[in-house]
Amino acid sequence: MKTTLITALLVFSILSFSIAQLKVGDMAPRFSTKDDADKTWNSTDYIGNKILVIYFYPAAMTGGCTKQACAFRDDKAKFDGLDAVVVGISGDEVENLKYFKEAHNLNFPLLADPDGAIAKKFGVQMKDGGSIVRNIGGQDVTLERGVTTSRWTFIIDKSGRIAFKNTEVDAAEDSRQTIEAIKSLK
Repeated sequence: MKTTLITALLVFSILSFSIAQLKVGDMAPRFSTKDDADKTWNSTDYIGNKILVIYFYPAAMTGGCTKQACAFRDDKAKFDGLDAVVVGISGDEVENLKYFKEAHNLNFPLLADPDGAIAKKFGVQMKDGGSIVRNIGGQDVTLERGVTTSRWTFIIDKSGRIAFKNTEVDAAEDSRQTIEAIKSLK
C-alpha cells in the first residue's frame, strides 16, 4: 500500500512538472477549436498579426466567470487600442458559450474545449467537468462541461511567444491587470 502511494505521488509529480513547463518566452501552442457560433477558430489566424490574450475560465454562466468576461467586454476598446484580441476558453460545450455570450452581450470569441485538449497544451490545471442549470429564455437549461479548468491568463506576442502568464487570476481584476501587462511589453 505504502509503495503504491509513493509511486502514485511520484508519477503525479512528474506529470505536474512536465505540464508546468510552459513559461514566459516559450512558443505558444497552436490550436483550433469551435467558437460560440460553432465556427472553427484558429490561433494561427491571429499570431503574427495581433497580440493574443487567452484566458481560461472554469464555467460559463457562473459568478466569477461572468465578472471576468464582463470586464473584458467593457475593456474591449482598450484591447483594440493595444492591437490585442481577447478570447475566453472553457470546458463548456458550444451551446453553453452561445448562451453565455448572448446573456452578457460579450463582444469577443468564447472557445469550446470540452475535452481539455487546449488547456492541456497550455499546462492549465483541470478537474472533472460538471453541469449547472440556468434559466434561459424562461426555461431551465442544463449546461454541461467536459472539464473544469483553472482560471489562468496568457498573453501571446506577435511572434507567437508567451509574453505573460498569470496562474493566480483575480476574476474581477483580470482585464485591468492584463491591459497593464500588455502596456509593459511595449
